[in-house]
Amino acid sequence: MFSRRRLSDRLGVALEGIDLATPLSDAAFREVEQAFWDGQVLAIKGQRLAPAQFLAFARRFGRPEPHVIDTFHHPEAADILILSNRRKPDGSPAGLADGGTYFHTDYSYLQVPARVTMLYSVEVPSKGGNTLFADMYAAYDDLPESRKREIDGLTVLHHYGNRDDLDESSRTAASRLDESQKKKVSWVRHKLVRTHHGTGRKALYAVSGSSFEIDGMPRPEGVALLDELKAHATQDKYLFSYAYDPGDVVLWDDLATLHSATLTDPNDPRTLWRITVKEPEPS
Repeated sequence: MFSRRRLSDRLGVALEGIDLATPLSDAAFREVEQAFWDGQVLAIKGQRLAPAQFLAFARRFGRPEPHVIDTFHHPEAADILILSNRRKPDGSPAGLADGGTYFHTDYSYLQVPARVTMLYSVEVPSKGGNTLFADMYAAYDDLPESRKREIDGLTVLHHYGNRDDLDESSRTAASRLDESQKKKVSWVRHKLVRTHHGTGRKALYAVSGSSFEIDGMPRPEGVALLDELKAHATQDKYLFSYAYDPGDVVLWDDLATLHSATLTDPNDPRTLWRITVKEPEPS
């Protein structure tokens, strides 16, 4: 029905020959979902999608959650966040620029975090714009058994932001929230090691980005442990860099990966649409 190929030895599967503008059969969707679990990063090539079509595909994975930065919601679908360095005729930003330019996990600052994030690549810059991904299964698997026993039961406190850069004017800080948006986020707790609902495998969870301290541990000691795990998990051997083509729909597993956008020339146009689907609500 469609072709499938690995993108690297570490992460990534690409699918070609699918038209997401047409609803997938249940059997075809199961194949797509399996490729997603297998690759942790999935690129579906050659798409031409209207907002409603992109949203309909995303909903096959679960309930989308609009981003807290409501300034750049798509006018036709609030569940779509516009990521762009373009400007409107009046000079105001057309989208969120420089978002997530540090290793993080989407929505780990929410009580019910993300299951999958997907980007539809509308236009790509002439140079750069890759997304970096880190394999959190392998990062956990390679830890010494003694370290696994030490961290398996730990709980981490999360909040919107980038632990390593709190300067709101920096291009590598978390995207700035206005005062009303700040009131929508608060402290939440997540396990440091989580078991994946789809594969049953353990993975390090959000050791970079919104993770600020470890519950029950002095903050300096907790941050030192998180920093150690981040340094371990973002070694080159765990990384995969994806370069976008126009028309790509790229999905990643928010439980099994960390990811980071890369900075581009602000004058080199780039536009993507983003949808993030949350995990199922606890029963």
